[in-house]
Amino acid sequence: MSHTIKVIIPAYNEAASIGKVIEALPEMVSEVIVVNNNSTDTTHEVASQAGATVLSESRRGYGYACLKGMAYISEQQQPTDIIVFLDGDYSDYPEQLTEIVAPIIQDDMDFVIGARVRSLREKGSMTFPQIFGNWLATTLMKLFYHSTFTDLGPFRAIKYEKLMALHMEDKTYGWTVEMQLKILKRNYRYVEIPVKYRNRIGVSKVSGTIKGAIFAGIKILSWIFKYSFKK
Repeated sequence: MSHTIKVIIPAYNEAASIGKVIEALPEMVSEVIVVNNNSTDTTHEVASQAGATVLSESRRGYGYACLKGMAYISEQQQPTDIIVFLDGDYSDYPEQLTEIVAPIIQDDMDFVIGARVRSLREKGSMTFPQIFGNWLATTLMKLFYHSTFTDLGPFRAIKYEKLMALHMEDKTYGWTVEMQLKILKRNYRYVEIPVKYRNRIGVSKVSGTIKGAIFAGIKILSWIFKYSFKK
């Protein structure tokens, strides 16, 4: 049985990398959707030339871009089975998508996250704020929800119907942790897959700035504590 797999890639000023990301994706992907998040470079043109469907979202924010892609897919007549999210900066290895979706296809998992384990990470690919933020968030999730997550990695796959049932809300930095918290709350079946990770092309919009790192940390913690007291 074949599965319809669609990829959503939020992109802000990723003209130097987005073409590489799209070209490296396996042929099993039915459609690549790049959400141009108010870029000031040629991200839109490069992504389009590489064969992606390009949407525009003028409101800056990772969550805004992901929600735009989801809204586009929900309006299509052909059903979608699996949604994959990954970044447009070429830090992930897009060819590993086959490994990310395998547990859903073969083992009926609901959600799979690519865990950027230390042994597979290129030196310098994750900043200290990222590493600390991941540790803190996943430790708290383990404490409050008995979670086995070790990462908030952006490279992830989820069954389409399960994703829509989460009613995702976060518009900015808290998108990844919101998804994982709601997955825990709903008792979805999930697993982590170790993935490779390299230095991104360009400067990170979140971890590359002190302001971005602080706001991301606050957003992540607020989601965790909000859900820890929510019935």
